[in-house]
Amino acid sequence: MNTVLYKLETFEGPLDLLLHLIDKAEINIQDIPVSEITDQYMEYLHNMQELELDITSEFLVMAATLLSIKSKLLLPKPPVFVMDEMDFYEEEDIDPRAELVQKLIEYRKYKGIAKHLQEQEMERSLIYAKEPEDLTPWMPAVTENPVRGLHVQDLMAAFQKALRKAVNRTAYTRIQRDEISVKDRIRQVVDVLAQSGPGGKVLFSRLLHEEMIRHEIVVTFLAILELMKMKQIMCYQEKLFDDIVMEWKGGDQVHGLSEIEVDY
Repeated sequence: MNTVLYKLETFEGPLDLLLHLIDKAEINIQDIPVSEITDQYMEYLHNMQELELDITSEFLVMAATLLSIKSKLLLPKPPVFVMDEMDFYEEEDIDPRAELVQKLIEYRKYKGIAKHLQEQEMERSLIYAKEPEDLTPWMPAVTENPVRGLHVQDLMAAFQKALRKAVNRTAYTRIQRDEISVKDRIRQVVDVLAQSGPGGKVLFSRLLHEEMIRHEIVVTFLAILELMKMKQIMCYQEKLFDDIVMEWKGGDQVHGLSEIEVDY
C-alpha cells in the first residue's frame, strides 16, 4: 500500500486559504466557481485531519459558508406570488457569493499592504545608524584671511592714516625735568602732618590741588609709600571708595629721614 504524503502550507485564516486556492487556479475573484473551490477547500481540511493538525473554528465556519453558498446556487429560484396583482414574478437576483467576494477583495488589499510593510521593514533592517560624532579634530585647519571683506579703498585709507602717524612721530619736544624729588616731597608731607597737631590726621586730597602736574602727583604717592614703609604714617579708608586718611605715627621727628636714599 502506497502512503501519500501531504505538505500543507500554513495559512493565517480561512480567507487566506481561499485566496490561495483562487490564485492557484487563476480564477477571477469576481466570478468564483463555488463548487470547485468548495471541493478544494474541503479536501484541504480533510488533509489537515489526516495529519492530525488542529482545525480552528474559523476554518469550519468558512466550510459551512461555502456549502451554504453552493447549495443556494444549485437550488432553483422559486417564484413569489403577490395576492393583490394575481400574477407571478421572480425573486430579485442576488448573488450569494457577493458578500464572500467583498471580504476576499478587502483581505487581498490588506494582505498586499502588509507585504509591502514587511518588505520595507526588511530593507530598513539592513541599514545601521549611529549617533553623530564631532569631527572637528579631523577637519583641516583653515587660516582666516586677516583682510577678508576689505576693499582697496579701505587699504588706502589705512595706509594714509599710517603715513600721518609717521609724520607726527618726527615731531619732538624738549622735556625739562621738574626740580622735585621724593625726599623733598616727604618733607612737605611731614610738614602738613606736623601742622595738624600730635597724632593728627590729614586727608590725601589735601595734598593735591588742581595746578599739580602728573609728575608731582606720582611723587606724592611715592612719598606716602616711603613714609608707610618707614612706619611713620598709617593710611586707611573709612569706607569703600572714600578719601584716604593719613595718620601720623612717628612722634615729634621723622626717624631716619636723612638716611633715605631716593631721588626720582
